[in-house]
Amino acid sequence: MWRIWLIFDPRRALVALFVFLFVLALLIHFILLSTDRFNWLDGPHAATAATAPASMTP
Repeated sequence: MWRIWLIFDPRRALVALFVFLFVLALLIHFILLSTDRFNWLDGPHAATAATAPASMTP
């Protein structure tokens, strides 16, 4: 395992890894914010909240 660090510069590899993980986290959060179910900023929309209880009644 130590030989791999002779090929790659550890500082560049770790910086690239952290940048990649940060961009991936931002992408996942923006995808979740674009959905109706997981948008924690706007909350549930009125149209989906109004139709959900009506469809559950027998």
